[in-house]
Amino acid sequence: MQTSAPTATADQTVLPSVPNPAGGSHDLLDVDPGDRRTAFVGRLEIAWDPRILEPRPWTAEQSRWAARLLTTLPPGPVLELCSGAGHIGLLAVAGTRRELVCVDREPVATAYAADNAARNGIGQQVHARTATIEQVAEEPTRYALVIADPPWVPSAGVDRFPEDPPGAIDGGPDGTDLAVACVRTAARVLLPGGALVLQLGTGEQATGAVADAAAAHGLTVDEVRPCLGGVLVLLR
Repeated sequence: MQTSAPTATADQTVLPSVPNPAGGSHDLLDVDPGDRRTAFVGRLEIAWDPRILEPRPWTAEQSRWAARLLTTLPPGPVLELCSGAGHIGLLAVAGTRRELVCVDREPVATAYAADNAARNGIGQQVHARTATIEQVAEEPTRYALVIADPPWVPSAGVDRFPEDPPGAIDGGPDGTDLAVACVRTAARVLLPGGALVLQLGTGEQATGAVADAAAAHGLTVDEVRPCLGGVLVLLR
């Protein structure tokens, strides 16, 4: 069931049905101090360890684009799919009153997303949940913006990145399996007038399988923007 858009300014959020945090157990973050790492992504200090994908500084460009979109999108919360440590979504909503739901299938990732929200003083507006992309599509909450950073490396190329956990980068035969899943879910959960900012590896992924999935589910590719480590795609 789709919720009606709340009457508020674009910088305010009313959450009738955003799920409560389900991830974030600090027991999952009890690791050897030598394994725990921190770095700044944009203006936020982000922690992680080798069990999840290292946050790349260039991904802050996805956050900046998302933050600019939020100034004109309808009122409502933000959803980050495949959140990892949560840095992209956190940086997008920092300094706003938007609520953020960080979703990842790995409990360690959602634990770090919750921890990083608290570390940067925005824990009250962030909900970190362990779930699959498909499970989110079945929930009633509707979002003004979806941010997605799915694995996009083709399976045959995963061995080229030995420092990265394979499950965090393996996007299937052509690298778009999870990206297509994100498009399908975004089409289900976006509010009217909402948008999806999706990270991919190549422009060919954006204009091929992802564009086909968007068309099949009522979204359109509005812009494909190359950046340092891949491409960003805006779908509406």
